Amino acid sequence: MDPLEYYNRELDDHREVLAKSRDALAEPFQDILRLWVNAIQNGNKILFFGNGGSAADAQHLAAELVIRFVEDRRPIAAIALNTDTSALTAGANDLGFEEIFARQIDALGQPGDVAVGISTSGTSPNIVKALEMARKKGLVTTAFTGRDGGVIPKLADAVLIVPAESTRRIQEMHITLGHMLCGALEKSLKLV
Repeated sequence: MDPLEYYNRELDDHREVLAKSRDALAEPFQDILRLWVNAIQNGNKILFFGNGGSAADAQHLAAELVIRFVEDRRPIAAIALNTDTSALTAGANDLGFEEIFARQIDALGQPGDVAVGISTSGTSPNIVKALEMARKKGLVTTAFTGRDGGVIPKLADAVLIVPAESTRRIQEMHITLGHMLCGALEKSLKLV
């Protein structure tokens, strides 16, 4: 393997996905931002959840909102459901892994809150079930996914579907778009 060739090929691939995303996702980005702004202005919270790398993104984005993104400001109500190891392991053991986020949505979600499911495939059973529960309970549903979106677009009020097949490229765009949403949310709420 030629390290420089690999380096350039990876960055070229990333640039191609970025260009496709820029063209395809401007409208859904604005839709998600509007839903998030409305929820926070109405005193609601944002509930993020995902598996693996998407769990890391959920945790990362929730922290950006609660603590700060760029500048010190008042906190924005957000939580990553995948960070409570006791709830996750008890839920997986007692109810099945597919129910871990749905159970938390059922317990913590209130009408008007925003559920944010993150799944690169759009078919993760526990993400799907959580979005179904969120809909049942009157939450606003938003999602980040990739490929063809899987089944998630049918369950989300707004969804960012990264136009890529590669999990790593989808994840790279998810965190980029997530950061952009955090920044735009702060500005829209006039917090910075």
